[in-house]
Amino acid sequence: MSSKSIFVNSHLLANFGAIVHMQKIKFNYADGSFAFNRKGELKNFIQKLFKLEGKGMESINYIFCSDSYLIEINRSFLNHDNYTDIITFDLSESKKTPTIGEIYISTQRVKENASKFKVPISQEMLRVIFHGALHLCGYKDKSTKDIKIMRAKEQHYLTLFSKRV
Repeated sequence: MSSKSIFVNSHLLANFGAIVHMQKIKFNYADGSFAFNRKGELKNFIQKLFKLEGKGMESINYIFCSDSYLIEINRSFLNHDNYTDIITFDLSESKKTPTIGEIYISTQRVKENASKFKVPISQEMLRVIFHGALHLCGYKDKSTKDIKIMRAKEQHYLTLFSKRV
């Protein structure tokens, strides 16, 4: 093997590592779409959220979908028969390993909640995206106390992200 091919291979590996690093956060669309502004910046910010929470992260796959898609997941995997805006699955091997997660978000539910709470759809989508990440960082939302903590964290990260404009 020539020194030139070794350089090319090591250069490709170095660039591949950068590509893999950039792919830690993926946005996918199951049965619809959602237009994002600043998608790259948002993905970087989600990684920052994990760092600020002291949680390692290997990969997060966000799947944006319809109510009908998400309710089927809710029924099949959680035995719940109700609409929701988000379902988060922690697929990590253990709590000590970097996080691997899948986060399903109903774009229909987000739009309805934005109208209900009188906030822009983009703000509500960010809140839900951060909500899913916070679940993967260990935050819960079953008790009144947990909900209060979760909402404060969501607001904290919405504020931090909005300051990046």
